Amino acid sequence: MSLNDTPAPPLTSRLKPWRQLWGFLKPYRLMIAGACIALTAAGSTFLVIPSTLRYVIDQGLKAHNTEVLNKGLILMLLASLALAAATYARYSLVAWLGERVIADLRRAAYAHILKLSPAFFEVTRSGDILSRMSSDAAILQTVVGSSLSMALRNGVLLIGGIGMMLATSMRLTGMVLMVIPMVVLPIKAFGRKVKHLSKQSQERVADVSANTEETIYGIRTVQAFGHEDISRASFNHNIEQALQAALRHIRVRGFLVALIIFLVLASVCVILWVGGHDLLAGHITSGQLTSFIAYSILSASATGQISEAGGEIQRAAGAAERIFDLLSVEPTVFVPANPAPLPTPRGEIVFQNVTFHYPARPEIAALTDITFAVKQGERVAIVGPSGAGKTTLFQLALRFYDPQQGAVALDGIDLKYADPRAIRSRIALVPQDPVIFSTDAWQNIAYGNPSASRQEILAAARAAYADEFLSALPQGYDTYLGEKGVRLSGGQKQRLVIARAVLRNAPLLLLDEATSALDAESERLIQNALDALMQERTTLIIAHRLSTVMTADRILVMDQGRIVATGTHRELIAQEGLYARLAALQFNTNNRR
Repeated sequence: MSLNDTPAPPLTSRLKPWRQLWGFLKPYRLMIAGACIALTAAGSTFLVIPSTLRYVIDQGLKAHNTEVLNKGLILMLLASLALAAATYARYSLVAWLGERVIADLRRAAYAHILKLSPAFFEVTRSGDILSRMSSDAAILQTVVGSSLSMALRNGVLLIGGIGMMLATSMRLTGMVLMVIPMVVLPIKAFGRKVKHLSKQSQERVADVSANTEETIYGIRTVQAFGHEDISRASFNHNIEQALQAALRHIRVRGFLVALIIFLVLASVCVILWVGGHDLLAGHITSGQLTSFIAYSILSASATGQISEAGGEIQRAAGAAERIFDLLSVEPTVFVPANPAPLPTPRGEIVFQNVTFHYPARPEIAALTDITFAVKQGERVAIVGPSGAGKTTLFQLALRFYDPQQGAVALDGIDLKYADPRAIRSRIALVPQDPVIFSTDAWQNIAYGNPSASRQEILAAARAAYADEFLSALPQGYDTYLGEKGVRLSGGQKQRLVIARAVLRNAPLLLLDEATSALDAESERLIQNALDALMQERTTLIIAHRLSTVMTADRILVMDQGRIVATGTHRELIAQEGLYARLAALQFNTNNRR
């Protein structure tokens, strides 16, 4: 199932992302406790300042008492120093917590992605995944590392401010408390809307990321086909969609904040009017009125900032949902609770009555009732037209998928009962589309065996006839090969991945069009290398060029997901079936050249 097809959680589950986030916060309980202590200390110290101001006005200025004035100002200075120290501690601890938790979350997401089955990536754009791990995680980091603590700090100020107002004037405080429902109700009414619009905005940003990633990956194709204007128009459309979603979110959130500010400040004006009349009537002192107004402004400011932080928290809730949606995706291929141990490696593989449908195309069978066995050391070729199901056999052999019917066994063990990593450790793959990573040649070849020495890597490169062009690069094997190996030709990429397979030294070798990207001379050299590599190894070879499989022990001919013929080259030619027609077409074409 695609991430974007994940159904929205019910109303009763709206706190679920925060419960899931707590799992990442839990290991840092001591840091959280320290941040809470610092937060409470900062809020409490802040509340002392208006009371000290009241003391200075009533006992110092009004009584013309210099000693009280000096003492009060010293107390305010000490309170300010304590406030600064507590604020520093709170900020440092909370910011550290935000960085650490989001780093852990990104690590968990990346580790989870590595475990997901290829079926997931069939229906999910890589740009969307990257958006969840980058921009969504950054939003969540802002909340964990700042907004959440600010909301809690202002909650302390609001509660403390109301308590101090009650101690100063019950009558005025009653008027203030009448305003609170007027502030809380808009937060509740608009909060869900803000969260929904925030998630929409983040999804549109993910669309932009996906569009950009695809264009950069295929930039040569874009330019070769003169597709720049169309790509630009598509990108501009996605940008406009993201902008409009962001503007809708900004308008609703801005209106919410503006409404709260107006209600709070209007109530302060009313309180000032009533308090002024009480002062003139002698019911309260000027110090009491000053401190009450200070506490009411402090409470109003805290309320406004809580609503602002609430908007950030609602936005982060959408980001958290998107991240935890990713973490909640279960792989369709998983490690059994008690995986069956694989016996001594032989490289024998058996397909028994296998029928398979790709999850993204359930209505079409990629394979139907496939049965064959490959013995240790046997060399078996698989040929047929495009879409016949040849590469699907490799996908099942690597346990990227499990068949819906039948079984695939390696060395006598049904793959469904084995650990996928144990299975793949016995297989070396040369794919049709060579994958080159954005690093140097050493690390690219070492994917075949990360513990290999440099001498072993060099030997593998020489065996694959890759040493000559790698040594000629500006920094030799240390040369950065570019994103997806952009600095190499197609044939050079192919030889590099063959060197990777050589280094793997696995008992089962899968060659998927291993010489498809090579010129005639390179093909001859690589074929010699592959012949040496295939010695005493079980080998499955997919090939469209029949000249490369004529010496195979057996050839399986596939068409429309079925095996339609089996035999040697000579036997299949004699049968005058699909293989004979393909051979006649290819060899006659070659003779005409």
